[in-house]
Amino acid sequence: MNRSSLTRYAWLSIAAALATIALKSGAYFVTGSVGLLSDAIESLINLVAAVMALAMLIIAARPPDESHAYGHGKAEYFSSTVEGFLIFVAAIGIVFTAIERLLNPQPLAQLGLGLLVSLAATAVNFTVARILFKAGKQNRSITLEADSQHLMTDVWTSIAVLGGVGAVWLSGRLWLDAVVAIGVALNIAVTAFQLVRRSVDGLMDAALPLAEQNAIQTVLAQYRQKGIEFHALLTRQGAARRFISLHVLVPGQMTVHDAHHIAEELEADLRKSVGDAVVFTHLEPLEDEISLDDIPLDRP
Repeated sequence: MNRSSLTRYAWLSIAAALATIALKSGAYFVTGSVGLLSDAIESLINLVAAVMALAMLIIAARPPDESHAYGHGKAEYFSSTVEGFLIFVAAIGIVFTAIERLLNPQPLAQLGLGLLVSLAATAVNFTVARILFKAGKQNRSITLEADSQHLMTDVWTSIAVLGGVGAVWLSGRLWLDAVVAIGVALNIAVTAFQLVRRSVDGLMDAALPLAEQNAIQTVLAQYRQKGIEFHALLTRQGAARRFISLHVLVPGQMTVHDAHHIAEELEADLRKSVGDAVVFTHLEPLEDEISLDDIPLDRP
């Protein structure tokens, strides 16, 4: 998998952020809406996050070297962690701005034009978010998935803001603008928490998702029918890479040649079932009682 090709999606995200910053800032200056200002601030955070994503994707694409034998893929977690914190900071800024406007309401102007401009920015974010989400899933990139999630949060934020500004336009109740902005801030704070939690899980070598663990067990069940047993199964995820290690117990009378071929076939089947995972196997004789001694060392 050529990870370096993923940087083009980061450049697309940067272009989208620049375009939406220009559009939403214009909408704010035209209307004076604090809701639209909060939307523009989030797009500014999108730009910072997209630049960070580009830098981390470049690092993650580097091949393994003597200092990083397992590659540089975990660099992507730094991008999604930073992005989560930036979203949270933006939420705090929006709340303070909205509270000030709630205490000191200001009349809004040219709401029709402002809504149209903001709607165009929302369409840009939605289109790019869908592209990034598809690319992130296909390439198992948490950076692209995080950027996509961030942009979709921006889309829902914009829809809420548009609804709030529209309500002000129709009802004349200026406080609705600030209330919507606060609601938007709370929503993106939740997104920030989810992004950081997922990134921390990756940095802490969390086990593979349940669906992939079930796929592993399906493969192992096929080999158990051949008289092969297993223990000390461990899995972890490192950004786009999956790692699986296990002990393979074969009949003691089996030759080293035959046991080695079984291990190779098993590793190939596991790689097919879990997206080209890195698989480590350790052969042991099934009848030897000391084969069980190392289970507590590998998995309590």
